[in-house]
Amino acid sequence: MKLKLALALSLVASAAPALAADMSKEDMVTLLKTIDDRQRNNGDFKTLVYLEQREKDKAEIVREVLVYRRDTDDKLMMLFTKPKSEEGKGYLRLDKNLWSYDPNTGKWDRTTERERIGGTNSRRQDFDESRLAEEYDPTYEGEESLGKFPVYRLSLKAKEGIDVAFPVVKLWLDKTTHNILKRQEFALSGRLLRTAYYPKWQKIHSESKGADVWFPGEIRIFDEVEKQNSTMMLFKSVDLSKLDPNLFTKAWLESKSR
Repeated sequence: MKLKLALALSLVASAAPALAADMSKEDMVTLLKTIDDRQRNNGDFKTLVYLEQREKDKAEIVREVLVYRRDTDDKLMMLFTKPKSEEGKGYLRLDKNLWSYDPNTGKWDRTTERERIGGTNSRRQDFDESRLAEEYDPTYEGEESLGKFPVYRLSLKAKEGIDVAFPVVKLWLDKTTHNILKRQEFALSGRLLRTAYYPKWQKIHSESKGADVWFPGEIRIFDEVEKQNSTMMLFKSVDLSKLDPNLFTKAWLESKSR
């Protein structure tokens, strides 16, 4: 993990001053819509995510979670399969509400976008389809270099009435691919809370969409409040086959722990 941290930090070592004139608001919104569309499938989506959590003075914890999405109606299910102590726990998003389930108590609790998924530094947004254009208003901050990559830098502020984990976000976007390379997230006070790096992107062809669907192969998340805490997310496999329509229900998740 030390090597990975060094590689991630090296991305910002050669950051340069802004190089270009302002990008128009229309162009920025179009860019965000493009990013959103590239990650959205006009059907179902399943992936296995490996989570490696490191915290100060604690043993490293490794988790695995199955993530199911139905992008056509914004449904999301997360089911933890490892370790044994986490098996059967999960999250379900229905009608823009996020619910967490603990099989040890049999209870469902409504939670918020700020919920730490499975006690890690990850949030719902890290597993779900991208909604940048829907949730944020962008401001252009210029062009620079992020390591060897020329990038656009945008600052995003959450739209009024939209519930998001972080009200202010800064993005570093690869000028060639438009993929996110770095993301910083802030409180309204301006305090930096999380920094995430996206060193690897992958794509898979979607029959239902008739185009490629992009997804991050890896995300490295660093807690900027508890400096020694970090989470590495590896997206191990992606399947775009049609899912059981009954999967996105509380009953389905409950059945996995019986």
